[in-house]
Amino acid sequence: MQRSGRGLQRSGSKRVLDPTNGTGGGGDDDHAAKRPRVPALASVIVEALKVDSLQKLCSSLEPILRRVVSEEVERALAKLGPARVEGRSSPKRIEGPDGTNLQLQFRSRLSLPLFTGGKVEGEQGAAIHVVLLDTNTGCVVTSGPESCAKLDVLVLEGDFNKEEDEGWTEEEFEGHIVKEREGKRPLLTGDLQVTLKEGVGTIGELIFTDNSSWIRSRKFRLGLRVASDFSEGIRVREAKTEAFTVKDHRGELYKKHYPPALKDDVWRLEKVGKDGAFHKKLNGSGIYTVEDFLRLLVRDQQRLRSILGSGMSNKMWESLVEHAKTCVLGGKHYIYYVNDSRNVGAIFNNIYEFTGLIADDQFISAENLTDNQKVYADTLVKKAYEDWMHAVEYDVTARKSWPINRHSK
Repeated sequence: MQRSGRGLQRSGSKRVLDPTNGTGGGGDDDHAAKRPRVPALASVIVEALKVDSLQKLCSSLEPILRRVVSEEVERALAKLGPARVEGRSSPKRIEGPDGTNLQLQFRSRLSLPLFTGGKVEGEQGAAIHVVLLDTNTGCVVTSGPESCAKLDVLVLEGDFNKEEDEGWTEEEFEGHIVKEREGKRPLLTGDLQVTLKEGVGTIGELIFTDNSSWIRSRKFRLGLRVASDFSEGIRVREAKTEAFTVKDHRGELYKKHYPPALKDDVWRLEKVGKDGAFHKKLNGSGIYTVEDFLRLLVRDQQRLRSILGSGMSNKMWESLVEHAKTCVLGGKHYIYYVNDSRNVGAIFNNIYEFTGLIADDQFISAENLTDNQKVYADTLVKKAYEDWMHAVEYDVTARKSWPINRHSK
C-alpha cells in the first residue's frame, strides 16, 4: 500500500506539473528512477572553482617554498663546509671572500643633452671613467679577479630611481634594461664592453640610434654590469648614471656648446635662444660671438646686463655668465702703455681681462701685486678701457708689441 500510495503521489504531482500527460505518468517516473543521478550544474561549477583556486594557490606557493628550502639547504651546507657541491654552485653574494662589498660606479658625469648619432661623452668632452669600489672603505679594488673583469654597457629606464645606498637586486636591475624598438637598429652601438684594469676602466665610443621619447619616463640611464661569462660566485652590484634625455639629431642644429668657443655665435650660450629676444638684443648692440659677450662682460658688466633687460631673471643671468666663463681662451694678449716711453704697461688677455703689469720689462701678475700696485693698476685699467684704441697686441713669449688690427666696439 505504501508503494502504491507513493506511486499515486508521484503520479498526482506529475499531473499537476503536466496536465496533458494523462494517466501514463507513472511509467515515465519508473524509467527516470533507473537512470544514474546527474550532479546539478551549480555543484559542478563550485567544484571546478575549488580545483582552480587550489591550483593557483599551489602555483603561488611553489616559488616561495623553493626559495625557503634553498635558503635552508644553503645554511646547512655553510655549516658543514664550503657552500659548493659538485654540479651546483651557491648563489652569488654581494660580499667578497675577504668581506669586501663590491660596487661598480661611474666616476664621470655625462655631457648633456645627448643626440642620436652623436658620441656619448663626459662633461666638457672628457672620457667617461668607471671604477670598482669596496663600499666598506670607499677605495678602488685594485687586485683580485674582480679588478680586471669585463663589463657590459647597457641602457636602463630613466625611472629606475633606486639610490646606491638603498641597493637593488639583480632581477630589479635586469627588469629596467631597455631594448630597441621593434624593427629598429640596436638602441646603443659602439664599444659595449669595458675591461677593468686594477679596478679602473674607460668607456669607449657609444652612440644612441634612437631618442628616448617612446618610453614611459621619456629618459634613459646608462648602466654597467659584470659580463655574464664572469663567474666567481660573487655578485658585483651594478652601476647607473643619472637619468637623461636623448633627442633627435635634428635638434643638434640648436645645440649649446660645452664649453663654448670664442668664435661661436652668442646663441650657443645658455639662456640665449637662436633668433630669440635675447639674441636679437645682443646682436642689436654689436654682440655677435661669445668673445664679444665676454669682452663686454669684463669691461662693462652693468651695460651688458642692461642690454638683456628685465626679461632675463637674475638666475638666468647667472647661468648665462657661468656658461660663458667656461670658454677656453686663446693665447692672444694686449698691452696698454702709460706713456710713449713704454716703461710701464697693463697686460690683458684676449677677452680684455687684466692679468698683470709690465714694469721695466718685468712682468708682475695681478695676484702678486702689492696693495699700492693694485691701486695703481685699477686706475690704469680704467684708463685703458676708456682709451682702448691705443692698446696694442702683445707677444708675451717674445715680449714684442705691435698695433692691433681690430678693436672692440
